[in-house]
Parts: sequence; structure tokens; C-alpha cells
Amino acid sequence: MKLSLSIRQKILIYILGSSFLVFSIVFYIISASSRELAYEQAVKLTDSQALLNAQKIESWINEDFAVTRTLASAFLEYRQLPFDQWQKLIQAMYNRVIKTTPQIDAYWDSWELSNLDPKWDKPYGRYFYIVYRQDNAFKTKSELRSLNGDPVTYENMKKAANEIVVEPYTSELQRGQMMTTLSSPFIENGKFIGLLGADLILTRFQSLVNDIKPYPNSFAMLLSNQGVFLAHPDTAIYKKKIEDAFPDFNEKYKVLSQIQRGKAFSFTHTNALGEKIYYTFAPIHIGKTQTPWSLGVAVPITDILAKANHNYNLSFLITFFGLIIIIGIVMLVSKQITNPIRTITQILQDVAKGKVSEKLNLKVKTHDEISIMVQALSSSIEGISQKTEFAQQIGSGNLTIDLPLLSNDDLLGKSLLEMRDNLKRAREEDEKRKIEEGKKRWTNEGMARFGEILRQNNNNLTLLSEELIKNLVWYLNTSVGGVFILNENAETHEKTFDLVAMFAYDRNRLMKRSYHFAEGLIGACAAERDAIILKEIPQEYIEITSGLGGTNPNYIIIVPLIFEDEVMGVIEIASLQELKDHEVDFLKDLAKSIASTLHTVKVNTLTAELLMKSKEQAEAMAAQEEEMRQNLEELQATQEEAARKSTELEGLANALNASAFVMEFDTGGFVTNLNDSYLEFLGTHRDDVIGLHYADSFFLSDADKLAMNKIWKDILKGITRKQKIKVKVKGQEFLLLESYTPIFDHSGQIVKILKIAMDITSA
Repeated sequence: MKLSLSIRQKILIYILGSSFLVFSIVFYIISASSRELAYEQAVKLTDSQALLNAQKIESWINEDFAVTRTLASAFLEYRQLPFDQWQKLIQAMYNRVIKTTPQIDAYWDSWELSNLDPKWDKPYGRYFYIVYRQDNAFKTKSELRSLNGDPVTYENMKKAANEIVVEPYTSELQRGQMMTTLSSPFIENGKFIGLLGADLILTRFQSLVNDIKPYPNSFAMLLSNQGVFLAHPDTAIYKKKIEDAFPDFNEKYKVLSQIQRGKAFSFTHTNALGEKIYYTFAPIHIGKTQTPWSLGVAVPITDILAKANHNYNLSFLITFFGLIIIIGIVMLVSKQITNPIRTITQILQDVAKGKVSEKLNLKVKTHDEISIMVQALSSSIEGISQKTEFAQQIGSGNLTIDLPLLSNDDLLGKSLLEMRDNLKRAREEDEKRKIEEGKKRWTNEGMARFGEILRQNNNNLTLLSEELIKNLVWYLNTSVGGVFILNENAETHEKTFDLVAMFAYDRNRLMKRSYHFAEGLIGACAAERDAIILKEIPQEYIEITSGLGGTNPNYIIIVPLIFEDEVMGVIEIASLQELKDHEVDFLKDLAKSIASTLHTVKVNTLTAELLMKSKEQAEAMAAQEEEMRQNLEELQATQEEAARKSTELEGLANALNASAFVMEFDTGGFVTNLNDSYLEFLGTHRDDVIGLHYADSFFLSDADKLAMNKIWKDILKGITRKQKIKVKVKGQEFLLLESYTPIFDHSGQIVKILKIAMDITSA
């Protein structure tokens, strides 16, 4: 099929097509090479940043390790001195060093007892000395440890007999901060005789890692040899292991195993959002240990390519605007050549299709035969355009528009004007019909709505009245309203209409809540049995208030509630605007239904009251008899149960005193009483123990006292705690199982703490 093209299309295709092809080839070659070069440079920058900061962290830790190593060498040199002189010497060295190393929480040394005491023949047991920070002060402590066996962590250090960096842990004394321990062994004649350790706070690494941002959206992380996050911008991941936080990520790229090999590595990962992220990890070798850490840096590929993308966009814009300029020039030239011909052609085609509008009245300023042709064509369709516009306005609903006739013989114009007049009359009749249907629908919906209210609340007069007046004020879009119900006094036989429900009702001093027949407008309405409508309201009759102030109503209607010629009540409505006739008719019809329901409610209420009084009297007599019988039975059962429990408690107390050590404390932790078995076990007098604080016990070590302080806090929270503790009494060591139980009074307050201890040394 032969392709038909206009003159202008041929010009645009041949010139612009060749220009676009040349520009596209040049742009692709330049942008592709620049993006590749920018990516390689960005990756090298990220790798160098990771390596540089890893070396910085490595130097920090190795500086601390150098201090530890130096102290260990110095202690070995002075170990031959007498113990007292040696202890004073190393204490002075500790004090000087710890003041210059704020990142170190504690320095400590541990010596094997087999090396200190020739008589000690066991492979465990050690002398421990520590200098540590607490509450902005330096404290020291020394004690014997591992007398019954080495703990796992120390045993591993002992077997390694080499420099070790302990896996990071959380310090309770440092309020949950991450810490690690750098240990250097004491080796004498090829034999392990102890080690020196430094507890290092890792907080400063978090600040360093947070500042590693080679690119805006990049972030860094610090991981231990076992994959624990020592620093990470996401606090939810901090302190977790990588195999727990990112199991699939770790498994896919073997992150943990590569960290443990101590090699630098990198890879590109696509996350769940489809974003590509470049990860690079640099090793951190700590001292002479075999457990390297690693510093990782993650950079989104979009950040790496940001500069390349910028250059790409810049090149694209230059290319684009170059093409735009060429297109503009070509289009301008082609327009000057083809526009006159295209304008005439378009007008003729639109007229041929029946399209007639003012837009067809175009002017071509070529000052030639084409211009004369366009002017003649525009004049011939001007009259049709006016009639078309008139028809469109009529179709859109504008029936007020006018159409000037071209002459008395303009039949089409006269027909259009007659059509407009007919449509106008039809619209007016339709609007009247819709208004009447709307009134009927409003009335029917209102009757259905209030019929449902009357059915739902026909067993409670007050609730029924409140729901009625509230919904009635809303439905009529009025301001205030009230319901007055006929009240017949059984003693005086006086009949009054009492206000039982009101909505937005705020009367002034002239308002009354009770009216007799023929008293006021309420009484007059009831006496006349007909509605009262007021359009001129006295100044102080009622005031409608809102948050902006108050005003007097302009309209009040009072309607009687009549059922079988008996006035059951009166409804009063006040409004700022006059009610329409159909709204007044609706209110009068609704009053009949309300009166019927009020009559039913009164009858049901009276019947229910009589039945309730009769039932209450019968139930009261039966309840009194049953209550007397139950009281006698409960009294007898209570006496028997009290005697039984007294006997059981006496036996239990005797058994407990004979088989266990019992001690009582007040809530402050001071001893108030203990049994004879405990006194005999301690070998002391009662007066020496009464008033003694639990922390002042003569057989508790410092570590035991710290543990006991934590236990005591739980006890004061109402928690029963148990513990095993070793004590030395009369030169003999015992293992006790202790149970601390808080004792509460009837109001739930702790009055004392009961301690029961069992000797399980031989168990």
C-alpha cells in the first residue's frame, strides 16, 4: 500500500529523522562509557573508605591491646617481689593507666593458685584482682575464684594461652552498653600461670561507624568474629547476630564465614524492594588473636551512579534541546510553506462533515487568492454558527438564551425559539411535581422513622420522650423542643402537664416545668385540644442559645397528644424559621401516634409496677428465711475450719523449725527473728543477729552481696526468689538452698520477708 504523506510530513520525516538518528548514536556511546567509568571509581572509593576506617578501628583496639600486653610483661618482671610490695606496685600502675584510658571500663589480673601457693595441688583455683569504674569513681576488689572449677570463658582463655579478644557482651554495670575483653596471658617457662584483661567499652565505635557515609544514603556496620552487630544505624539490629537478623542474606553470600577468614570481600545484593546495594567488608585484625572482626559499608547502586546519572541527564538535556531547536526551525519553515494550504483544506473538510462553529471563521493573511477564498467561506457559515450555539445552549439547559432572527423569513430561527418556549413550560411543571413528591417522601420517611422509635422505646416513658423530642427537633430542623406528659396525682387527684424531656431547651425566668389545664400556652393547648401556632413571640418568652450567643425564636407550635378524646400530653417546638404547611401536618399526624404509644406505655408501666411489688414482697420473705438458714450453717462450718487450720499450722511450724533454718526480715532488710535451728547452725546468740542487715552478713562475699541486692529488689516487688549460696561457718564450708518469700497483709502490702534455708551440702 502506497503511503500518502503531506508536504510538511515529508519535510519533518526526512530532516528530523536523520538528525535524531545521528544524535542518538553519539549520545549512547558517550553516556555508556561515562557510566561505566563512574561506577568503577565509586566502587574503589567505597572500598578505600571501608579499609581506611577498618584500619582506624584496628589501631584503636591494638593501642588498648598494647597497653594490656605491656602491663602483662611488667607484672611478670615484678612477680618475684614479696606479695605485699608486688600488690602495691601493680595497684599504682593500674591507677595511672586506667585514668589515661577512658575507653577501658576495668583492668584485672588472674593468677593460678597452683603458681602462688605450693600447697595448692588442684588444676583450678585462682587469685583475682580488679580495678574498675563505678559512679565516676575508681574502685578495686580482690578475691579467690574458681575454687570448685574454672568457668567456661576463663577455661577457654586458659587453654588458648594466647592473646584473646572475647566476643562482645552486654554490661549491666554500664547500663546495657556493649563491651569486650582483651586478655594477654602470663607465660612462664612455657607454662600458663595467669592472664591480664582489659574490659573495653565499644560505644565510641558506634559514633565512628555512624559517621562513615561516602554517599548520602550509604551506611556502615561493625561485626564481631561471630557476626554480632557492634555498631549499626538501625537500633533494632544492634547487638543481634547476622545469622539471626539476616539468615538468608548471610547464607547467600557466606558473610560470617568470610569475616572469620579475615579477608576483604564485596558483592552486590538486591533487597526485597528491588534496590541494588553494593556491600564491601574490610577485616580488622586485633593483636595476635585469631578472631578478626570486620567493618562493612553498604551503598545503594543509585548513589554510586548518581554522578553518572547526572552526566547522563545533562547529556540527554543537551541532546534533547538540540533536537528541539532543530525541530523548531524545521517546523517554522514548514509552517510558513504549508499553513495556508492546510488551513483552507481543514475548513472545507469540517464543513463537508457538518462541523460548524466560530472556530471555522479563520483568517489567512497571505494577501492572495487563498485569503479571499477563506473570507468568503467564513461569511457563509456565520449564520449557521449562531444557530448551532443557540441549540447547544438549549441542550445544556440554558432556556433564557435569545436568538436574533436574520429576517422575517428565518423559519429555522423561529422554530428554535418555539422549541425553547415549550421546553421552559415543561421544566416548570416538572419542578412543581418534584416538590410535591419530595414533601410526600419526607412525610412517609418521617412517619416510618418515628414509628420505629415508638416501637423500640415503648416500655420507658422518659427514654421514649427524650428520643422523640431529640429526633423531632433534628428532623424538623428546628432549635428547641419539649414534651409535657399528663400527670395524675393519686392522692390529690390533681392533673398537671409536667416537662419530662427537652432538647436544646434553655428557657429564661418565665419558663415553667408544670402546667395545669388552661394554664399558659401548654394548658390552653390541652384544654382547647387543638394546635397553637405563634408567629409573634414575646421578648422574654424563650431564648435560643449557642456558642455565639442567644436569640429569640420567630416561630412556636404547640400540639396536643390526644388518644380516644383524652389528652395524654403536649409537644412544644420553637424555631428561628417558620414551619411549612406539610411539616405542620406531619407534626399533627405524628402526635396521634405518639399519644397512642404514651397510653400503652402508661398502662404497661402501671401493670409492671403492680407485678413487681407483688413479686418483690414474696421474694423478700423467702430470701430472709434462706439467709437465716445459710448464716447458721456458715457459722458452724467456719468454727470447724478455724479449729482444723489452727492444728495444721501448729504442726507445720513445728516441722519447719525442726528441719530448716528460718529467719524473718523487715522490708528494710533487717533481721527481726530466727529459729533455734538457725542459731545453733551459726553458733551465735540471738541478740547478735537481731537487727543485722542482710548485706552485713559475715559470710557473704562482695559478689554475693551484689547478687543479694538484685534479689532483694525482686522480693520487694512481691516475687519469691531462690538461690544457692556457699557459706563458711566455724571453718567448715556449707552449701545452702535459700528461699525468700514476701508476706502480705490483707491490703496487699508487704509486711515482712520470710527466709527458709536448707543445708544441701551432702545432697
